[in-house]
Order: sequence, then structure tokens, then C-alpha cells
Amino acid sequence: MLKTIDPLLNGQLLAILDDMGHGNEIVIADANFGAANVAQRLVDLPGTTATALVDAILSVFPLDDFVEDPMAVMKAPDETRPMYDAFQASADRAEGRRITIAEIDPAEFVERTRRAYAVIASGERRLYGNVLLRKGVLRP
Repeated sequence: MLKTIDPLLNGQLLAILDDMGHGNEIVIADANFGAANVAQRLVDLPGTTATALVDAILSVFPLDDFVEDPMAVMKAPDETRPMYDAFQASADRAEGRRITIAEIDPAEFVERTRRAYAVIASGERRLYGNVLLRKGVLRP
């Protein structure tokens, strides 16, 4: 255990987050998403929710402020929106500003996941609990 580091950020995940460069993307996938089929690097955290992982990752991970949408979710029916509101609140709180989150078609989400630096397979049971984060820079 480390002081001030969320316990969900294990050594493997911290190393991946640190190794990522500006513009690289990481995906948090729900339990229904075929993460192992598309991931270049896979972190399996089946006992976690997507919202808890977003909070943990954004505690150390800067979002890209060079692009309009540094986050994206898989477009879903309206009844799944409450999770999106939680993603929005986490991002805004972590960055101290309003973050734009794109809603993209499932096929595009899967293609971006194939190109992502890494994928985290969560245990999220809520449908459409998938989110993509694009890494930014730390300014001096």
C-alpha cells in the first residue's frame, strides 16, 4: 500500500499509466465487453466498478486538454445515462473544469479500443459501462 494512492491502482496499472504518453488512450471496459479480444495490454480488475476506476485513475492521470473530447463513452439507450453522469462528475472534479465527453457508436468505440494503449477489464455489471480516457500533459 502507498500513501495517497488509491488501492485500485495496483503496480501493473500504475506502470501502464506512467508509461503512457500524451495522446495515448486507455479504456475501462464493463464485464460484458470482450476486452481480452481487443486489448494490446490487459489489466483484469473484476472486483471493481467502472466508476470507481475512473475516480482512481483520474486521481493521477491528466486528461488531454489539446482535444475537444478527452473522454468518450459508448453511445447507449437513454436509460443507461446515470453512469455517464457519474463519469462526468468524476472528470470535472479531477480536472477542476468542465470536461467534454463524446458519445460514440459502439463500432467506433471498439475500433478505438483496439488502438488503445491498454484496456482495463472491470467487473462493472451496469450495461454500457465503458469509457475511454485520453492522456494529457503535466505542465511545469
